[in-house]
This record gives sequence, structure tokens and C-alpha cells, in this order.
Amino acid sequence: MKIVLFIIIAYLLGSIPTGLWIGHYIYGKNLREHGSGNTGTTNTFRILGPKAGTITLLVDILKGTLATTLPMMFHVDAISPILIGFFAVIGHIFPLFAHFKGGKAVATSAGVLLGFAPLFLLYLLVIFVLTLYLFSMISLSSLVVAIFALIGVWLFPLIGFILPQYDMIFTIIVTLLASLILIRHKDNLGRIKRHEENLVPFGLNLLKQKKKSA
Repeated sequence: MKIVLFIIIAYLLGSIPTGLWIGHYIYGKNLREHGSGNTGTTNTFRILGPKAGTITLLVDILKGTLATTLPMMFHVDAISPILIGFFAVIGHIFPLFAHFKGGKAVATSAGVLLGFAPLFLLYLLVIFVLTLYLFSMISLSSLVVAIFALIGVWLFPLIGFILPQYDMIFTIIVTLLASLILIRHKDNLGRIKRHEENLVPFGLNLLKQKKKSA
């Protein structure tokens, strides 16, 4: 019964549409009508500014971390915590409180890893920051991180780096999270190929995207 309750709580936590609510109740703007139309961190930064974007990022990360640590807080070891965290990501993508149209899963997935495998998250964060500096695109950085997550979760246990051994549930969940991120960024990939993707106002922009920075 506790496990079912944890799953429900995790999904509801993930369903909190942080950027959408901040835009609506504080700024009087509907994020769906501006920028990319997405309600996640990147579009919140772009449309509402750094303060709203930072709050959205932190809350979206916290959703994943809190959901993941629920079994630990209540000393329930009958289920892997990362499996509970996964339902927060599902809630973030298909939020009950926002007509089942949510974000792209990056921040909440990071929160899940923060709660379960922080060293693995640190490895991905280094990849993210490096890619962002080189190419000036959050979307591309997210795609690259998803690919490196897939590589790492399957390779690292073989060589004893960061992940000392295979945890099959962890491996499967990370594979699913990475796959969801790749799928959710399909439109971004199209814009990158056309050299029309949004840029951050720093970095080298090595792919020479033409669209103006937001």
C-alpha cells in the first residue's frame, strides 16, 4: 500500500507545472503562447527571465529528488527509490495539473539522479556544461547528456568507474529517462539541423546556429 501511495505522490509532485504557474500567477503570461510553447525551465528563462527560470529549475529538480527519496525517508526497502522517482518524471511530462502537456524531463530527471546517484549526475553535469560552452544550445546539451547517460549506465559497471556494478533497475530507468529526453527533443533536433535553434548568450556556437539569442 505504501508503494502505491509513493507512486501517486511522485506523479503528483511531477505534475506541478512550475513554469506555467509562475508565468500565470506572477507574470500574467501563458508560457504556451510564447517562445517554444514549452512549460519547462529553458522557455521559462527565455520568456520570464533568470529569476523565474532559476526558481523553475530548482523546483523541477526538487520534484525528482523528493520523489526518489520518499522510500528512504519512510524506510521502505521493498522497491528501488529510482523507480518511484521515475513516476515524478512521468508526471512532469504528462502533468495532471496542466492538461497532460508538460516539460521535456531534463531537470526532473536530474533531480531523480541527485537523489539516487549523485556521482553519476555530476558526470553528466560536466558533459552538459562543456557541451553548452562549445555549442551554446541547452537543447543540444540535453541531447548529448542523454546519449552519454546511455553510454555511462551500460559501460561504467564493466570498467568499475562511478558505477561499481550493474543495478538492473537503475540501468533500465536511466535508459528510459534518456530515451524520453531524446524523444522530447525531436523538434529541437530539427531546428539544430536547420541551424535555427535558440542560443544562450555565451559559448562558442561551433555549429553556427543563425537564430538570434533569446
